[in-house]
Amino acid sequence: MSVGTVRQEERAPAWRGGFGRLWTAAAVSRFGDGLRGAALPLLAVGLTDSPLLVSLVTAAGFVPWILFGLLGGAVADRVDQRRAMWAVDAVRGALMAAFALAVWLDRAGIVLLLALAFALTSLQTLFDNAATALLPAVVPTGALGRANARLMTGQTVAGTFLAAPLVPPLFGLAAALPFGVDALTYAAAAVLVASLRPAAPERPARAPGRTLRQDIAEGLRVLWRDRVLRALCTANTVVNIGIGALVATLVLHVTGWLHAGHTGYALVLVAYGVGSVAGGAAAGRLSALLGGRVKSLAPGLALQAGCLVLAGTVRSLPVTAVALAVFGALSMVWNVNETTLMQQRTPENLLGRVSAAMRTLGVAGAPLGALLGGVAAEVLALNAPLLLAAALLGCALPVLRPIVTTPDTGRERTACK
Repeated sequence: MSVGTVRQEERAPAWRGGFGRLWTAAAVSRFGDGLRGAALPLLAVGLTDSPLLVSLVTAAGFVPWILFGLLGGAVADRVDQRRAMWAVDAVRGALMAAFALAVWLDRAGIVLLLALAFALTSLQTLFDNAATALLPAVVPTGALGRANARLMTGQTVAGTFLAAPLVPPLFGLAAALPFGVDALTYAAAAVLVASLRPAAPERPARAPGRTLRQDIAEGLRVLWRDRVLRALCTANTVVNIGIGALVATLVLHVTGWLHAGHTGYALVLVAYGVGSVAGGAAAGRLSALLGGRVKSLAPGLALQAGCLVLAGTVRSLPVTAVALAVFGALSMVWNVNETTLMQQRTPENLLGRVSAAMRTLGVAGAPLGALLGGVAAEVLALNAPLLLAAALLGCALPVLRPIVTTPDTGRERTACK
């Protein structure tokens, strides 16, 4: 990495103006998501004793990325990204309010949980790709690394460190409360995003008759031709099979295998959140220590696999909490570096599509992982999904080997003409 690039990476985004409001909207929305994400498995466990059905709720939250992810990215590159984001949040708020009412009236079954997870993620395919493409219009290119770290860290603090401890008492008072609060956070985030006034991105004139399919194909070609992004995307697909197994069955691991109950489950989520915050704060320094954003990826992934082996073999709540805290820190470093590399290496007018391609291909493995995790927990043992996830993370390491010698060029985005 050149000296100039290092200096660029050390720039911090200004809190005043657009980035401050975008950060607040992201944190508020993630706080509600954290309540819902922790409450949904608890609600599902109360409705069924089948590990496979519980894992299906998680799988339903990933499938829309396979079906609509690429389309969401193509649309995000065509529309006003700010308007798309606040409109999606408004719709998601209405859906969550209706679901909270259904839970309050005791009308929520597994089928409704599956439908809700599917609908929210379908809308998320547009929102997330628009948000990734919008950030470079809010902060300078040289501040993207720190901006991504602060956004992800703020979201983690709000969603896991702050929201997770509230789930057991809120859920105990009324099962509908976490979902009602989530609806309110969507509404607040929509208002904040609507107040943004980012600079309009430079977009070359679209050829007459150009279709969404052609736009999607262009994004896939750009991703495939970039050696670093191609390797990252491939590794993500393998890793997310393991993450899908982990996320779908973690509540069973903690409440069943560890016999730690709802409070233990909340403790593990908080530990993961604390680790993620630490990882977000140290992402830049750790990346520089290991030689750059690219070179830090493989050792971090190997350590994550080791954390899952530890949590899956030692029957201790404190050990599991510490292991997942370290796992969370390393996950944050990976996420910050992956997103920043994608934003730096992608032409400005293709950010939505390349982001969609990476997310879609990466997330494609998660539903399979959720199903595999459910089967492993039901057929083998409740700790088997964590060991399965560790093995899959290990399998992703060879995919990263061809890029460990790739220099961190930090090249800036340019628009394709």
